Amino acid sequence: MKTNSYDTVVLGGDENGIERAAALLRAGEPVAIPTETVYGLAANALDPNAVKRIFEAKGRPHDNPLIVHISEFSQLEPLVTEIPDMARRLAEKYWPGPLTMIFRRSPIVPDEISAGLDTVAVRMPSHPVARSIIKAAGLPLAAPSANRSGSPSPTSAGHVLLDMGGRIPAVVDGGKCQVGVESTVVDMTGQTPRLLRPGGVTPEELRAVVGQLAIDPAVTSQLENGAKAASPGMKYKHYSPKARVVLVKGSPEKFSDFVNRQKAPGVAAMCFDGEETALEVPYVTYGGREDAAAQAYRVFESLRRLDEMQVGLVYCACPKEDGLGLAVYNRLLRAAGFEVISLD
Repeated sequence: MKTNSYDTVVLGGDENGIERAAALLRAGEPVAIPTETVYGLAANALDPNAVKRIFEAKGRPHDNPLIVHISEFSQLEPLVTEIPDMARRLAEKYWPGPLTMIFRRSPIVPDEISAGLDTVAVRMPSHPVARSIIKAAGLPLAAPSANRSGSPSPTSAGHVLLDMGGRIPAVVDGGKCQVGVESTVVDMTGQTPRLLRPGGVTPEELRAVVGQLAIDPAVTSQLENGAKAASPGMKYKHYSPKARVVLVKGSPEKFSDFVNRQKAPGVAAMCFDGEETALEVPYVTYGGREDAAAQAYRVFESLRRLDEMQVGLVYCACPKEDGLGLAVYNRLLRAAGFEVISLD
């Protein structure tokens, strides 16, 4: 279906902007909204036609499920068939915040939300503008990242306009996102909670509440052919600039030596702060080697800067694979299409 053409307007995060966004959402239109993780492309989660407009605007595959956003815990019960005790404990600790939980869905949740699965993913964002819009609309909102499918997620209203200008009626500008990577996704439908996508709530933080936590193999490897994606960000190449990205594991010295040997027109590096001085190719940095929070905050913006540089091949220094670093590693793995070189 052809995407509608819009004169996209930028709304403020004040009362007037929130009310205008809510009116568009009630009318079945998609609106980009800020959250603490990334900007989301929101629509009425209970209206199949509104949900379809999300997929059309993004060019998103229909077998990639969406996350439903709520502003109050009471909005969860109608969406699901049961709320396990462990989910209640996680909600008490991390809602509102960058945590998504997967439940068995109730009949009011459209198939379009869950890509035909019998589950629904739900979260309560902490961004005050996002919660105000949900409350003003009086609706749960489906809201994947507000970018063209496959490209780096947007962490500012400007990023949204680059990807979605003309494809949606409005963007609500709530400033730069504070976390910078999408929410943690945990499947709560089994005996043991299962991490499907790492994010702002780390595995260590989850275990402190629920005890045992399984980590799905798809967090650090490709989903098997034919397997259904239980969570956004599991199945397809994501978060990628136009350039080919190769993830490189190794010490700062080994990384710079390797990259400098690849020096050629169109080759660039994405490295940690302070390590660019040893490079002989164009570069972007994305936080300190030991500062996972800064990496998460800057990773998508840095991937987008590579497009501005118009390079063809990028060697990216690999972050650590624990704590919040696991979320950054997961995004870069997908940006690289799982192409990894180990120098150790």
